[in-house]
Amino acid sequence: MERFCVLEREEGIHQAIQAGLAAWGGGGTGDRRGLLVISPKAAQRGLGGLPPCRVVLLPGDCGIGPEQLSAASAVSYGLSPRDTLTLSSREGDRLWCALQRELVTLDGAVVERQEFPAALPPALEPLSALAAAGALLLLGVPPERLGTGGPER
Repeated sequence: MERFCVLEREEGIHQAIQAGLAAWGGGGTGDRRGLLVISPKAAQRGLGGLPPCRVVLLPGDCGIGPEQLSAASAVSYGLSPRDTLTLSSREGDRLWCALQRELVTLDGAVVERQEFPAALPPALEPLSALAAAGALLLLGVPPERLGTGGPER
């Protein structure tokens, strides 16, 4: 059973997370309610009652208020400096992501503020790739592994 659930509109985020976990070699089992990822397109279409989870990863501009969430914590991603995870630039098939504040993974590890590269799979839009990168961070994949697509050699 997976540790995450993705609400998306055929954006490829779920597959990108699975591929990232497989390349890293870990983090794929546990409570499915650990992480809820809300995609950019799903947020645009509006969301009804969201399932309960420990952490929700959502677009910062989605307009979902705390009263709509059944989560212990929320992490935002997007283009605003108010978002926890933002895009700082793009170089071909690589995004540069900026973690604006500390992030606590599902396993309780702390990821410090930093900028790091993340792979941009051809089928993903940049914000969807940012959502996948945020999910992988929350699932415990180290930031330095997001740009390589797999374990360090």
